[in-house]
Amino acid sequence: MKTEFTGDSLDAVLFDLYRIIESDGRQNAGSRGGTRELLGVALRILKPRARLSISENRGKPFSALGELLWYLSGFDTLDFISPYVPRYKDDAVNGILEGAYGPRLLNLRDNINQFDSIHKLLTEKPASRRAVIQLFNAEDIATTHKEIPCTTTMQFHLRNGVLHMSVTMRSNDAYWGLPHDVFCFTMIQEMMARRLGAEMGEYYQYVGSMHVYETYVDDMKEYVAEGFQQTREMPPMPEGNPFELVGWLLEIEGRLRAGEEISAAQETGDPYWADIVRLLQAFWARKWVRDYPTRLTALRGELACKTYDPYLEGRLHLKSRATKAGDAQVD
Repeated sequence: MKTEFTGDSLDAVLFDLYRIIESDGRQNAGSRGGTRELLGVALRILKPRARLSISENRGKPFSALGELLWYLSGFDTLDFISPYVPRYKDDAVNGILEGAYGPRLLNLRDNINQFDSIHKLLTEKPASRRAVIQLFNAEDIATTHKEIPCTTTMQFHLRNGVLHMSVTMRSNDAYWGLPHDVFCFTMIQEMMARRLGAEMGEYYQYVGSMHVYETYVDDMKEYVAEGFQQTREMPPMPEGNPFELVGWLLEIEGRLRAGEEISAAQETGDPYWADIVRLLQAFWARKWVRDYPTRLTALRGELACKTYDPYLEGRLHLKSRATKAGDAQVD
């Protein structure tokens, strides 16, 4: 049974992985229903900037970006993430996600910022094998929690001026979770590479249980039926320390969440980050803008990188279908 998957892009890996799960996945009862499962899966993505699926049903830049900002905010609250990923409501306890990554990344055991620790270690000892971020704690299974981290560790490997990254996971939902995970973790990889002044390397992900819930097997088959997707990369992140921009991005997100209309070009002169702002605008405009199609069309025209254009166009189609169905909420 094949358990190792290598490709240039997220889509290349998904296309191969989904076919093997369908043909060889073993049935197993998961916490949310029956699954088809592969054990001991290894993924290798050679061009991690090709982190967004270009498939109609797996291209999720808006919710993935929201989840990344949630991680970088240090928050564990449902109110931040639920507009982007409503399914988190099922895991919250009194409005809190007990397994949220943010507090563990930025304030582990009350005072450890693990990103700062990685930067310091690799600055002083570039070849270190100790550059590991811990997300899963012994306490997570010593006591009962409704939700615990699927990711156990993130390791950074700085070799000859190139930063590679490997992530280990106890469990990975190949249909819903995997596209988000690859996006968020490779964005963090690139942010750390820029902070260290290094080039972007390869991305590796090791999973104990890789699975798809039976409810979504037909959706997985539809993805495969679309055929192999071409490789399309996001542009390189600008030089400098992107972690210094996190507060600014969160401030922008908060203003958009509150319904403020802004101009990305006036907020920043950098085309890369202006496009990230435009993606956030496209997401929140559906709530606040009366003429949503016209606003999305305008945002498409403002994009510096046309890699994102199909996702904005896709939201126009989703909005149209949802309106016909009487449902104005489109994710």
